[in-house]
Amino acid sequence: MLLAALLLCLTTAARAQFVAPRGLTAAQLAIVINDDEPNSVEIGEYYRKARGIPAANIVHVQIPHRPRKLDADEFEALKAKIDAKLAPEIQAVLMLWTAPYAVECNAITAAYTLGLDSALCAKPCAPSKPSAYYNAASTRPYTDLKLRLSMLLPIENVENAKALIDRGVASGFAAPQASAYFLQTSDLARSSRARFFPRSMALPQHKLTIKTLQADSIEQVSDIMIYQTGLSSVPKLNTLKFLPGALADHLTSYGGDLLGEGQMSSLRWLDAGATASYGTVTEPCNHWQKFPNSTVLLGQYLRGASAIEAYWKSVAWPAQGVFIGEPLAAPYRH
Repeated sequence: MLLAALLLCLTTAARAQFVAPRGLTAAQLAIVINDDEPNSVEIGEYYRKARGIPAANIVHVQIPHRPRKLDADEFEALKAKIDAKLAPEIQAVLMLWTAPYAVECNAITAAYTLGLDSALCAKPCAPSKPSAYYNAASTRPYTDLKLRLSMLLPIENVENAKALIDRGVASGFAAPQASAYFLQTSDLARSSRARFFPRSMALPQHKLTIKTLQADSIEQVSDIMIYQTGLSSVPKLNTLKFLPGALADHLTSYGGDLLGEGQMSSLRWLDAGATASYGTVTEPCNHWQKFPNSTVLLGQYLRGASAIEAYWKSVAWPAQGVFIGEPLAAPYRH
C-alpha cells in the first residue's frame, strides 16, 4: 500500500511536471528580524537581497537575551506584533534567529502556525493536535486553511547562515543527479517511521535514486538530496556532501533542542551542508506522526514543493517539532 501510494505520487508528479502549481514564492514569504541581535539584522538584509523579498514583507521585533524558550504570554505578544504587519497574501513566515526555538513545550514554528497546544505539556508523549496541512494539496496554506507556515533560519554563525541561504538559492537552477537515503538503523525505537521508507528504485525523470538501507550510517557519499535516519547522534557527517536543497533529519527526542547538549542538534545537519531539517524540542516519544513521513516528504518535494512546504506537509502532529533552514529551496520546481 505504501509503495503504491508513493508510485502514484511520483507518477502524478511526472505527468504534471510542466503544469504543477508553483508553490510558495518570495512575494508570499515574510521575514522576521530580531533587532536586538546583530546577526539577525545582517542575515535579514542578506536574505532580503538573495531572495528578492519585498520591503513590505519585512517585520522587525525585539527579543532581548536570546532565550531558548518563551512562555505563553511572551509568545502571544510576539505573534501579535508579527501578525499585525502581515498582508493577507503572506502564506509563510521565516524567523531569522536560532533562539527562541520553543514556547513552553511546543516548538516555536508549530506554535506560530497551529497555535499553542498547552495541554501537551502535561503529557508530552500524548498525541498532539493534527495538522490540517498534512499531505495537503494546497499551495496557499493561509488562504485555504488559515495556517501561515513558519521556519527558523539559524544565525549562530554569520558565514554559515549565508552559505545556507546560498545553497537554497542554488537549488532553484537545476536538479542534479542525486540520491535519497533512508536508513533503518539498529536503534529500533528510533526507527518507528521506517515503515514509510520507499523501496530502493531509480526515478530517471527526476534524476534521483532512492536508496533504502539497513545501516547505522553512510559515509563518503557526495550526492545527497534527502537523508533520513533514526539515531540519537548521526556519525560520519563530516564525510558527506549534501546537494543544494538537501533535506536531512534524524528521529530522536531532542534534535530540536537546538542549543542543547543531550542529543545531536538538528543544527548539525545544516552545518554539514543540508538546506533544511526538523527536530523535536521536547520528549515526543517515538510516534511516527510527530516526525517527517518519508513517503510524503519525498513525494511533495518531487512535485515541486519548497522545503518549508514539503517538510510541513510531511508531519501529521508537528506541535513539538521545529522546522529550520532555507524555506524557498525547491530543486524539483522546473
